[in-house]
Amino acid sequence: MDIINPRTTRLILGGCALACGIGATALMAAGTSDGPDTESARTTPTAPAASPHPRGKPDAALPRYDITLDPSRVALVVTDPQNDFLSPDGVTWGVVGESVTENNTVDNIEQLFIAAHANDVPVFISPHYYFEHDHHWHFEGALESLMHQIGMFDRPSALDLHGFEGSGADWLEQYKPYIDHENTIVVSPHKVYGPESNDLVLQLRKRGIDQVILAGMSANLCTESHMRELIEQGFEVIVVSDATAAAKIPGYDGYEAAYLNFRFIANDVWTTSTALQRMNSLER
Repeated sequence: MDIINPRTTRLILGGCALACGIGATALMAAGTSDGPDTESARTTPTAPAASPHPRGKPDAALPRYDITLDPSRVALVVTDPQNDFLSPDGVTWGVVGESVTENNTVDNIEQLFIAAHANDVPVFISPHYYFEHDHHWHFEGALESLMHQIGMFDRPSALDLHGFEGSGADWLEQYKPYIDHENTIVVSPHKVYGPESNDLVLQLRKRGIDQVILAGMSANLCTESHMRELIEQGFEVIVVSDATAAAKIPGYDGYEAAYLNFRFIANDVWTTSTALQRMNSLER
């Protein structure tokens, strides 16, 4: 079997990087050229904007799209706004707390809730629960196993709320007025990371929604998995970069891993400030 030598690998990677840079530049130039008007601004590449990275990391040379929110078709989706991720008393705070604090994640999610309710944007919560029967799976991934070992998001069963109030599976206390709200739909729990195992997509479709502003925890796990599946299902997805966070362990930064994929895959990535401005500008 022929093996590609390191020099060939470098040439291939260098060529791909150059092609991507040229392609992105051409697409952005095309979006600002004097051509026929497009039917929808949502598909028009725009000139480079300020970086949406929470700490100003330079943006990639990739297209940015001028997404126009449609008040009849947009929703806010929040994954796992629960104590085990977002409270200093949660079982994961030792690894996620630094990222949550750096991104101001807790307050930014709250600001999104406030803006959504003020502008009649429906809110969908995709929670993460593990019931007793989930602890009898015959095989698990690394973090599935860890979550079960530390009792993360544990509840006795789907019909049993004993011990739920204030537990790691419960909502962060400051979010409860926004989740216990007529404008909020709490869908069935996802079990691993993505929404394939719950009814989020069904509930969005039944409301005629195909634009999603996505936030919540954890960036490289449930948030990214929801982004990927919603994209595959034909939704237009905007990830709010500083309304999520992820674990940091020696040698690994879950947030930076997720941010790369947000920027490569999502229809766009906004800061909380941009998301608030866009929702507050909606006209019905």
